[in-house]
Amino acid sequence: MRIAVIGSGFSGLSASAYLAKYGHDVTLFEKNDQLGGRARTFQDQGFVFDMGPSWYWMPDVFEDFFKDFNSAVSDHYQLKRLDPSYEVFYADERVPVGAGRQAVLDMAEQLDPGSSSRVKTFLDEAAFKYQTAMDGFVQKPSRSIREYLSLVYLQKAWKMDMLKSMRKSVLKVTNHPKLQSILEFPVLFLGATPSNIPAMYSMMNHADIDLGTWYPLGGMHKVVEGFESVARSQGVQIHTNAEVNRIITRNNQVTGLEVNGEVHEFDAVVSGADYAHAESKMHPSDRQYSESYWDSRSFAPSCLLYYIGLNQTIDGLQHHNLFFDADFDRHSEEIYTKHEWPSDPLFYVCCPSKTDPSVASVGKENLFILIPVSTELDDSPEIRKKYRDMVFTRLKKHLGVDLDAHIEVEHSYARSNFIQDYHAFKGNAYGLANTLRQTAFLKPKMQSTKLTNMFFTGQLTVPGPGVPPAIISGKTVADLIQTEYKR
Repeated sequence: MRIAVIGSGFSGLSASAYLAKYGHDVTLFEKNDQLGGRARTFQDQGFVFDMGPSWYWMPDVFEDFFKDFNSAVSDHYQLKRLDPSYEVFYADERVPVGAGRQAVLDMAEQLDPGSSSRVKTFLDEAAFKYQTAMDGFVQKPSRSIREYLSLVYLQKAWKMDMLKSMRKSVLKVTNHPKLQSILEFPVLFLGATPSNIPAMYSMMNHADIDLGTWYPLGGMHKVVEGFESVARSQGVQIHTNAEVNRIITRNNQVTGLEVNGEVHEFDAVVSGADYAHAESKMHPSDRQYSESYWDSRSFAPSCLLYYIGLNQTIDGLQHHNLFFDADFDRHSEEIYTKHEWPSDPLFYVCCPSKTDPSVASVGKENLFILIPVSTELDDSPEIRKKYRDMVFTRLKKHLGVDLDAHIEVEHSYARSNFIQDYHAFKGNAYGLANTLRQTAFLKPKMQSTKLTNMFFTGQLTVPGPGVPPAIISGKTVADLIQTEYKR
């Protein structure tokens, strides 16, 4: 079959590679001048910035992808495990989170004496949830609840703690506020407060602590280049600066795409673009989900991003740094419940030049700063400057350095950029929130119910947000198309 894939994020690259492997004639269209979707990169005066994803978790997912094409991660980029995995800054101290379970158990015992045995049990349960999810749950296309109606799956689902909240699960382990925030951190970007995120997502603690935090030397875009190499090796034709203007339909079928004003015929289409935007390119009668449907969904955050190049190195930062020196619950409530600009935000600083000399010149520092914010707010130059200054003040307090005196390069990126560059609905950065009512078969469908040969992949369908889930989503939709094709 002739199959078009829209968008070159990880889900689109993954889907196109698998579909080509299965023998289809695959063409991928990317609206921007660079592949990778949110995982793009840019350079300025010798600084190399990853624009989006900066955490490399779940290394088994990346290895499995390359293995499926008789390749390996090491054929495409070099990984380094970070130790400490990250450091957490509180108002009165900083806590490094070491690499590996024993380091975390030692940290827990130091923070909250007597808690290490409970943390161990928590991590054992997280490992079970992770393995259970990876052994079947996350690879399902989730077309209906029937996929899960077997005794085995129901028993596993019960053990996955789907009906308990992450907050309750963590409070069984500790009520020490710092240890609690560290255990809850991995779900911070899943789109709800820990009180509203199902405890099954403690599987991410296993990804964080047991599987480790890694870094691909050269930056996350090296991973994109690896995926591109695999896709091209399978025969995928890739076009950049190729925006899809219209999805052409007739008699409950997609017949082609209009790209940059030119019509191309296809037997099937996979959209890895923003789901709501892709449907807006169809005839209204072919849409599954209305604007009001998307308005009613709960989204993971958007964010304010700052890319900073400094003319000197900065002491006191690790590769990954979490600034939890403000009220965790208040910021979460302002993002997800009140939809207000945060009064005193938590934020994250990535300093890849601590690990990788290729991202900044000798004696200089590369900073990526992220503040999670609601998707309901319009940004402006004044807002960007306000929060930039707020973060710089907090960094000066912790590090003793006035960043303003050392800036060579500075760029910002926010909700309006996500809309412009990715057509992201409401400027979302991470997709739908992983709440219980938006999990599995309750997410938007991978296969259109109106157009039998129209499919969707990526963070607004199953399995959900994040780079590894996007990779899995691409394979899952390719397998679904194979099933439909054979039928």
